[in-house]
Amino acid sequence: MHPVICSIGPFTIYSYGLMVALAFLAGVTMAQFLAKKRGLNTDFIYNLCFLGLLTGIIGARILYVIEHFDLFRAHFLEIIMLQHGGLSWFGGLSVGFISALVYIKHKKQALGPILDCLAPALALAHAIGRIGCFLNGCCFGKESSYGILFPGHAKPLIPTQLYSAGILLIVCGILLYLQSKPHRPGRIFCIYVLLYSAKRFCIEFWRGDNYPFFMGLTLFQTMSLVFFIGAVIWFWRDMYAARIQNGR
Repeated sequence: MHPVICSIGPFTIYSYGLMVALAFLAGVTMAQFLAKKRGLNTDFIYNLCFLGLLTGIIGARILYVIEHFDLFRAHFLEIIMLQHGGLSWFGGLSVGFISALVYIKHKKQALGPILDCLAPALALAHAIGRIGCFLNGCCFGKESSYGILFPGHAKPLIPTQLYSAGILLIVCGILLYLQSKPHRPGRIFCIYVLLYSAKRFCIEFWRGDNYPFFMGLTLFQTMSLVFFIGAVIWFWRDMYAARIQNGR
């Protein structure tokens, strides 16, 4: 692929880092646009996104390092080489979500509407980030005669990065559509977790860089099940609360 975009003197522009930056800008722009339509503070949204980016990268890197600890044990300095790729979305989502909750509570802002504005933005940013994975040559799929030949691999591989990017764009579109309809606060974010978990669980069957972790499932399939079940419980409780509120 194209892990390096170009070099200008001593500075090197890596495709992965560039796409992460573009993902952040696109995500923040969408989140602020949705927040403005709902009468929320756009400056608060920007600060929240920036905090989520920093803490999310830390969480995503920690989980990736834990997953591939044998590799980093032999090359310890690679832990800080983010330009080479290596972020786990579930780690970033978990740590970023916790930090966002703390910040939202500290600023005494409404949780549900803010999460709903962030959900489509997260899907869009993640889709762009997956294109960065494709350019970097990481997060690849299994060998397939219908795949793409990646550097360092003798046989074509399924471009799971592009499949993920396409599905995430569809998820983003679904969330934007639901965003325009009447909904209870927090429900859009709940649906995002449901859709993403289902997507990741299925796409893992095609991934070639993850291995069985529990009962034949990969680590991320196991985490997808946990997140999916959590979102189902959240959705069910929200539906039940709505019925109680409506007197049914």
